[in-house]
Amino acid sequence: MDFVGAGPGAPDLLTLRADRLIRRAQVLVYAGSLVPNSVVALAAQAEKHDTSSMVREEILKLLHARALAGLRVVRLHSGDPSLYGAIAEQIHALRAGGVATRMTPGVPAFAAAAAALSLELTLPEVSQTVILTRTAVRASSMPEGEELARLGASGATLAIHLSINNLAFVCRTLTPLYGENCPVVVAFRVGWSDERFLHGTLADIRGQVKDAKITRTALVFVGRVLAHERQRAAVDRASKLYDAAHSHCLRPSSAMSPLPSSSPSSSS
Repeated sequence: MDFVGAGPGAPDLLTLRADRLIRRAQVLVYAGSLVPNSVVALAAQAEKHDTSSMVREEILKLLHARALAGLRVVRLHSGDPSLYGAIAEQIHALRAGGVATRMTPGVPAFAAAAAALSLELTLPEVSQTVILTRTAVRASSMPEGEELARLGASGATLAIHLSINNLAFVCRTLTPLYGENCPVVVAFRVGWSDERFLHGTLADIRGQVKDAKITRTALVFVGRVLAHERQRAAVDRASKLYDAAHSHCLRPSSAMSPLPSSSPSSSS
């Protein structure tokens, strides 16, 4: 059976492999609160099961029975299954029960959000590291050494999942590390028809989120790369990758030529 990443929500952000597997599925198992109807509808002939109200044992029993019956089963996960998908426990149980599994990646929400905002999350001399993390609310606790304060001490760009209801703690923890004016973007239901982005700082983003009544399905970005002026200033200290003075095995220095001037021709 296949674990398939549904991406952030938009059907045209599915991978070609994911689209093919969903369309030919005979059984589709998905969380209706996280996967939109437009994606589920691609499995036109499939037996469909929304797991929103099911517990782990019910889901595993369903997957196991349908797979052993020889049906093409797709377990559809939002975003990319490797991130907060709780797939390890499912895969282990299924394989222990004699069911072979495969996994197809999906476009993760943080990448879709950055694309929608036309943002580069790694800028030269600003941040070259992106940390994907979450905070402990009602879910399992964070492992020792992965506390938000410790991760924030790096100054990296943070993509904080599953924490919109813990935003007060996020802002309180990160303000001493990033400063109260550090930019924050809250990405709500990325890839869905009602996607929304709130732009603020560690000082004011919580008020915006409360006013917008956002309580779930949101990703929180924190970092200096989110400032528009940082994006513009990056041009002045651009990456060396495409710099004319930087040579490598595929582009020797002798093959380089300066860019033409953008100033108006004096002969006109």
